[in-house]
Amino acid sequence: QQLHQQQTISVAKAGIICTLNCRTSILAAANPINSSYNPSLSVVKNIQLPPTLLSRFDLIYLVLDRVNERSDRRLAQHLVSLFYEKQNESVENVLSGKDLTDYITYARTHVNPNITDEAMSELVQSYVNMRKLGISNKTITATVRQLDALIRLSEAHARMRLSEKVERMDVSEAVRLMNVATQSAATDPLTGLIDMDLITTGRSAQMRALVHQYVDSIRSIIEDSRSNSLRVPEILEELKSRTLDKNHEIDIEDVRKALNQLEEEGVIALGGDPRKPTIQKL
Repeated sequence: QQLHQQQTISVAKAGIICTLNCRTSILAAANPINSSYNPSLSVVKNIQLPPTLLSRFDLIYLVLDRVNERSDRRLAQHLVSLFYEKQNESVENVLSGKDLTDYITYARTHVNPNITDEAMSELVQSYVNMRKLGISNKTITATVRQLDALIRLSEAHARMRLSEKVERMDVSEAVRLMNVATQSAATDPLTGLIDMDLITTGRSAQMRALVHQYVDSIRSIIEDSRSNSLRVPEILEELKSRTLDKNHEIDIEDVRKALNQLEEEGVIALGGDPRKPTIQKL
């Protein structure tokens, strides 16, 4: 986590502690909780990685197992081909693992592409266009971190071509990769809209608005209650009765956040077991 977030690594040996700078590319995979991806939850909740760590990845793709005859057939043919080979069948235009390794090593060692004026203009315009997507819905669809990612991806694409210049085509491919990754990983399951806050903070704008609604509702419940002491199950039941959408499932974590906010405002005091607190009216 330190390597990914801070691009440094601490080494302690013989009583000497030092921090070294390091840069590397990280390719990682994560399984969802309970081995089943829940489309009604965000990526952060599905894999339960801290947003501060997850947001460090330039591209995040969801690989979901959906029933599709075409893709299922291609996958099955590929797996079967690993164990079956026709006699006297020659395979042409296939790069060996050694050749691919040598190619990547040469590109990383000897190719350092520079961004051209044309590519720079394309990067700026692409970032502005990504930001515009969230204006109407008041959501964050791109941050400066995404711009940094676009620059890295553009340079990597040019390096892959063994080009000394980053051109418009490299930026276009970087934007395409970013759009595909964003649509899959940063889409708010509640609204279906792209919200980068879902990756950077773990909560979308809609989720934050929902917590504010719970704060107002719970404040009203407490004011209307004749008792000075309430419990969370009672609050949940009252919230469900006041919710217009009866199919909406109330997240207990959102309720806890709302209660903590009310406690900070001095409206209530929470006591007893932190998991099942008693709510005292102040």
